[in-house]
Amino acid sequence: MNSNAFRLPARRLGVIATATVLVAGPAALATAGTASATGGDSGDKGRASAVVLRTGLDVSLLNKTLNVPLKVSLNEVQAPASAGKTALTAELNGVNGGQPFSVLRADVATAKATAENGKAEGYSNIARAKVHVPGLPLLSLIEVEQVTSKAVCAAGKRPVAEANLLGGVTVLGKKVTFSAGGTTQVAVPGVGEVRLDLSRTHTTSRTAAATALELKVSVNPLKLNVAEVEGTVTLAGASCEAPAAVAKPSAPPVKPQGGTGEKPVVAKPAKPAEANLAETGGNSATPYLVGGGALLLAGGGAAVAMTRRGRRG
Repeated sequence: MNSNAFRLPARRLGVIATATVLVAGPAALATAGTASATGGDSGDKGRASAVVLRTGLDVSLLNKTLNVPLKVSLNEVQAPASAGKTALTAELNGVNGGQPFSVLRADVATAKATAENGKAEGYSNIARAKVHVPGLPLLSLIEVEQVTSKAVCAAGKRPVAEANLLGGVTVLGKKVTFSAGGTTQVAVPGVGEVRLDLSRTHTTSRTAAATALELKVSVNPLKLNVAEVEGTVTLAGASCEAPAAVAKPSAPPVKPQGGTGEKPVVAKPAKPAEANLAETGGNSATPYLVGGGALLLAGGGAAVAMTRRGRRG
């Protein structure tokens, strides 16, 4: 299969980064935007992507026992980029005599993705669009007035995912009415059936993803050598991943009062104060003086007594 699907190269963001895009299928909503990068404070700007249309279809041919894959996309971009192509054609060997057929035509088909200033954002918008699959050249698989998807991831904030349907929807020629966020089944006898999931969104602490319309297709047109077409079609998808938050520096240690940074001086306990004997007229030598005086007094008394005895004799 050859396709002239309009693509823009992805730009690597961050030190080590692997950008991701929103793919068709419920599992993709749960994992979209899970690309990782290192160096939150060295250039990680986050990631964003958007796509207008993506198909993942298997086409069974009448005259061959094989399936031919139809995997095309329109305006699939990754931040920072934008695209505004409004028509997509494809070729499949063995289908329609080898002639290209139109997959999508729209008045407006834009996709934008940005990642700067601490915020990553993906956005897609389709207006007055018709989608065709092989084997149904005159009957559109789906027609929409307008659908949009938006995913915004800002550092430090809760990611936001939005998908909106504005106006009517026609599936296999039937007008469809359904509530936002619901699933609708459309069956057309002799043609097939389509299941539509509207406004699918998913968010985590750092990622967000949104799909305006997701179709699970199973049709058997039996025309243009096509026996059966099965698979998925995604309209208006967007996803993002927030930049890594930069860790705030820890508070400096509290300095001692005075702000000198020196160790505080610890006062030594004072020694017990000696008894102040000045008030009594004494000091530390007083006991010795008193003792000496007593000895002298005793010695003097003895001498006087001996002298008196000598006189009497």
